[in-house]
Amino acid sequence: MAAFPVPGSRRRIRRAQVMAAGCAVAMCTVLAAPVAADGGTATTKPTIVLVHGAFADASSWNGVAERLERRGYTVIAPANPLRGLYSDATYIASVLDSIKGPIVLAGHSYGGALISTAAAGNPRVKSLVYVSALMLDVGESGMSLGAKFPSELGTATKSVPYRAGGVSGTDLYLKADKIHPVFAADLPEMTTRVMAVTQRPAATTAFSETAKVAAWKHIPSWFLVAKQDKTINPDQERFEAKRAGSHTVEIDSSHVAMISHPDAVTDLVLQAAAATDPARPALAATGTTHDARTETALTGIAAGSLIAGTGAVLLGRRLRRSRP
Repeated sequence: MAAFPVPGSRRRIRRAQVMAAGCAVAMCTVLAAPVAADGGTATTKPTIVLVHGAFADASSWNGVAERLERRGYTVIAPANPLRGLYSDATYIASVLDSIKGPIVLAGHSYGGALISTAAAGNPRVKSLVYVSALMLDVGESGMSLGAKFPSELGTATKSVPYRAGGVSGTDLYLKADKIHPVFAADLPEMTTRVMAVTQRPAATTAFSETAKVAAWKHIPSWFLVAKQDKTINPDQERFEAKRAGSHTVEIDSSHVAMISHPDAVTDLVLQAAAATDPARPALAATGTTHDARTETALTGIAAGSLIAGTGAVLLGRRLRRSRP
């Protein structure tokens, strides 16, 4: 006579299989949790600070800031006083002191000299990004380094005396007819005419004062070389990047790469930001990106599903053998 399981045994088997399946789903959910929708983890995303250079203001970073904010980053683009290397770097350092958590610090042109000084001794600055920038070593100034790598900037500026609060000095302005060919050749001329009108001058002390520290010696750096730059000699940019061992990319851009090529600049900043996450390898400058966390999580999910499924089968067999 054929044996039929009693109703209670059948219910126990089904209940056990449902419970095991539920465990598999829960295990998959837990194992998948570390990989967020946009590739982030539970670690805090760094705040990205963008420092502009001479003859410009923080709006020069607008295109990059918009792209970074769309990726979920907090972005600060402070006003660079442009009064002198020491005072400007002190000001930027005070901005950094107001930020909690890790920081990625990026500088364009003269802003690069500032981040090398402002980041010194600040353990929360995890990465430095230089965009067609000055990257001074101790004892160097913008003028001394530029003398070794001449550019067209020397013939593109004019000097204007200034007085402010009992202090007097000399400001440097870009000549209106030189902004397009020397500073921003890959922008429309209408745009560069507006830039000429709204430019912010830099005091000569911004370029004559020598660096006392060089944070790039202790903090990982990324460098974008603008191959068509006529404000800072591209060979100077290459020299600086090689000396610092920076992760380097080169693009066909004028001096203002963050305006004319915001996607390329954003990509470089994102590489530096990714490197602040100890669980995530930095993005390669070229080639495909491999995220070890994703592979680990997927392997764990597969293993968890296999374990849970095997448990369901074994539990079902055990209950069948124990039925009356």
